[in-house]
Order: sequence, then C-alpha cells, then structure tokens
Amino acid sequence: MSVDAPRPAIDDLIDGARGAENTDGLDDRDQRDTGPEHDELRGTRLDAWWGRMLSTPQRLRLWYWGGPLAVTLLAAVLRLWNLGHPHSLVFDETFYVKDAYTLLRNGVESTWPDDADAQFNAGNTDIYNSDGSYVVHPPLGKWIIALGLAVFGAGDSFGWRIGTAVVGILAVFLITVIARKLFRGSTLLGVIAGFLFAIDGHAIVMSRVAILDNSIMFFALLGFGAILLDREWNEKRIALWLQQKRERTGDPDAGSWGPALWWRPWLLAAGLAFGLAASVKWSGLYFLAGFGLYVIVVDMLARRRAGVTFWASSAVLKQGPVSFLLMVPIAVVTYFVAWTGWFVTATGYYRNWADEPGNAWTGALAWVPRSLQSFWHYEAAAYQWNISLATPHPYQANPFTWLFMIRPTSMYYLGTTAENGCPTDSCSDAITSIGNPIIWWAAAAALFYLVYRLARYREWRVGLILMGVAAGYLPWLLYSGRTVFQFYTIAFEPYLILALTAVLALILGQRDDVTWRRQRGIGVVAVFLAVAVLVSIFFWPLWTGERIPFWYWQLHIWLPSWR
Repeated sequence: MSVDAPRPAIDDLIDGARGAENTDGLDDRDQRDTGPEHDELRGTRLDAWWGRMLSTPQRLRLWYWGGPLAVTLLAAVLRLWNLGHPHSLVFDETFYVKDAYTLLRNGVESTWPDDADAQFNAGNTDIYNSDGSYVVHPPLGKWIIALGLAVFGAGDSFGWRIGTAVVGILAVFLITVIARKLFRGSTLLGVIAGFLFAIDGHAIVMSRVAILDNSIMFFALLGFGAILLDREWNEKRIALWLQQKRERTGDPDAGSWGPALWWRPWLLAAGLAFGLAASVKWSGLYFLAGFGLYVIVVDMLARRRAGVTFWASSAVLKQGPVSFLLMVPIAVVTYFVAWTGWFVTATGYYRNWADEPGNAWTGALAWVPRSLQSFWHYEAAAYQWNISLATPHPYQANPFTWLFMIRPTSMYYLGTTAENGCPTDSCSDAITSIGNPIIWWAAAAALFYLVYRLARYREWRVGLILMGVAAGYLPWLLYSGRTVFQFYTIAFEPYLILALTAVLALILGQRDDVTWRRQRGIGVVAVFLAVAVLVSIFFWPLWTGERIPFWYWQLHIWLPSWR
C-alpha cells in the first residue's frame, strides 16, 4: 500500500469480512492499490474456498439465516442447560421471583413473612400477604419472570429463571442481526458478535439468574436497532424531499430549512423500546435521553450532507420537537401501561395515599386524579430511595472500575466437604457474574481505541456504538457513592461486543489484501476466538454453580478482588 493511499476506513475493512457476500466494490479500491504491492498475490485459499461455498443464492440464504440461528442455538444450550440448579433463590431472586409471583396472583407486589425464602425453596409458595410491598423498580421485568411461573409453577426453579433466559437467548439473535446491519450486511461479523455474546460468562449468568437487568439490556438493544434503521430511513427521505421540493419550485435554495418528517416509524419503535427498558428499571431512561440527543446530531449531519442551508438550526428547531413527540410520549405511555396492575387494584403500596387526610394536592393541581397523585408520590419516594442507597455490600463495585472487571458479583456460593458429597476435602458451588476475561478486557481495549478513532476519523458506526456504551454506562459515574454492582454492566455489554467486533473487522482486513497481510489478520482473529472458547470452558463451572474442588475454584481467581 503506497504512502499516499487513503486511510483504511472501517467501512472498507468491514467489506473484507463479507467475503463472497459482497456485491459492491470499494470506492477507493483503485487508489488504494497503486503501490508497489499491487502485483502481489492477494487473498487466501480460505477466501477462495469461502467464495465457492457461497457461490449460489441458496447457499447464501442458508448462511444468511443459518449463521445467526446457529449462534442463537448455542446461546440457548448455554443458558438453558441445568437452569433449575440450584433450587434455591440466589442473590436478588429473593426479591424479584417472589414479587413476580404476587404480581401474578394479586396484580401487584405483596409482602411476605420473614422466613419466606426457605419455605418458597421448599415449595410452600402461597404464603404471601395481601398488603402491598414497597418496591422501587417498575413491574415489567417482574412480569417477564412471572410468565415462567405461570407456565411451570412457582415451585419449579426452572420456571423462576426461564423468562430471563429466553430474553438472553433472544438478545444473542438480536445482536447478530444488528451487527450484520451495522457492518454493511456482513453475516460473518454478525455471527462473530453473536458468538462472543453467546459464550461470555457475564451474559450467561445474567440470563440464568432471575433478576431484572437482562431485560433492560434486551429492550435497550431493540431501541438501538431501531435507531440504526431510522438513520438510513431519515437520510433517504430528507434527500427525496429536497429533490422533489427543488423540482417543483425550480429554486435550488427552496429547501434551505429542510423538512419536518413526522412519519419516522423506526423512531416510534425506538421510543417504545426505550419506554419498555425504563419500565424494567429507571436506568432505561438514560437510553431514551442519550439516543434522543443522538437523533438530533444525526439529523444535523444528514441535513448538511443533503445540502440543507440551515442544517443545524433546522435539525434542532424544526425536526427536534417532532422527534421529541415521536419518541417521548410513546415511552411515557408505555411506562404507565406497565403499572396497570397498580392502577386497577386497591392494594398496591401508596395506592390510596392521596385519599388520606392532608395528603391530596390543593390549589392549581387539585384537579389531578387521586390515583395519579398517589402514583407521583410513590415515584418520588422510590426515586429518593434509589439515589440515596448507600448500604455497604461486600460485592459492591465502583463504576469507575467496571470496564476493568475488578469486582464481579457473587450471586451464589456454597462450600461443601466430603461429608456433603464433595469428592475431595472441600468443594465450591459458585455462580459469579464474571465475564470471560479475554472477551471483556479485549472489548474494553477496543472501546478505548474506538474513542480515539471517532475523534480522529468521525466514523458514524463508531459513534453509534459509543453512544450505546455512553447511555448505559456514563450516568452511573454520577452515582459512584451509591451502592452499585458490576452486573449492571449487562445493560451496555452488547455495545462492548460491537466495539470488539469492529476492531476484529479491522484486524481481518479485506479479502483482496495481499496474502501475507490477509493471512495474518485471519490468523489473529481465529486464535483470539479459539482462546475465548477455551477460557469460557474453563470458567463454565463458575457461571453455572457446578460443584468443583476448592483448589480448582481458586485457579479462577485471576485478581485478588475476585474472591
């Protein structure tokens, strides 16, 4: 490659990963291949073989759907195998499984007696009270858990977790098809992203334990995919509107302010998805806010490229309010719908607060229905609880350390001896939400590299990936004094995986690179994936609660803080 060749854009290098799938050439191919290497042997035998394998439309279609379905099947096996073990409420399952069961029975979360866990584990599940329980998270995630209880019964620990597991399996398929769309139709890169997500331990554990954060991740990822689709939709319609406007008027400046596009279905879908995320936990609102700002910036750049004269002000003042009305109201309505059980019953916590003497609003707000007054009071109290939570916990993790996985969360640990069935002197049964270290640390390194790449090259794919991480991660830095945990990172882990996939695409290079360079890229990526698989096999017992000798458990403590 000559010294005057254009820089290798991610767009170009992604194209190389597509192999025989590619149908469009690279715009700067001729300029790029003008150096003394131009006559060198290009590509590899693997590229040629892959091209023959996908040489017919039928094989292309098989790969197009077979690849994503294969990694989804792998994810299903890893998430469903022995899912009912242990038959014991672990970590925050003590809250969410029991809340889900009373949602199913009473329509709202209800209180339980003090010794409820032991009885629930033993199958004595109908011991809840009729009083509403003070819960600080919205109901949607618990309704997802409740679906499993409705099908399998509250006495079946598989039923406790199947709802969360299904969400995690679907998320693997979703990240695969999103990555394919993001990376210019490369099924290979989509499959790599899905494969990494399927075998990562943090994603596996968060799919095998019935808590809420996996559902936030899934709905936020749906919203991310909708934003990706809206970007292309929006650009095409701005260009079409300007063309038609200028053709009608004959004035090249007729579209100086550009259109206000009301029909943006993918933006509506994004608002719905982020509303669903917020209906699981309030932290889902950060995705709505972050991508709401992102949409305005993307509108600015799209209008500038299309030739709109006042591209910045039109995006903010003309399209901005429209985008707000497309995204926010549907998210708000979705949030209220999630609380239907609270509104239609009389036993929810604070349900009748406004009916008590001296509590009802007066003055200009006296007209507000009492149920909404009570709901607002409940939300305000829950918000205050959430921002002030500072109870020390042995597995709390400062968010500044999350990217480095310093303090993963132990969900379950049982030490046993020979008297309890251990084949050695002492054994460990552990479930720890520790990611595959090779995948996690490589993804963190990729993230920092993409920050540099965005600052230098301003590639839109990089910007979109980083926006996903920022929306899920940066707000938590404001709450570093609050009791928070490493497992919250599942909300933005898909974007770490996409960041890693983007860097792997750069390493792979292009299918018509000189042979030695292409071989090196394929070799590096193949070795990385192979090592990641071996590390996942090694850590598998710590993700599933398998009984292992204590000395073998100790081999997994790569950092002292992992104990």
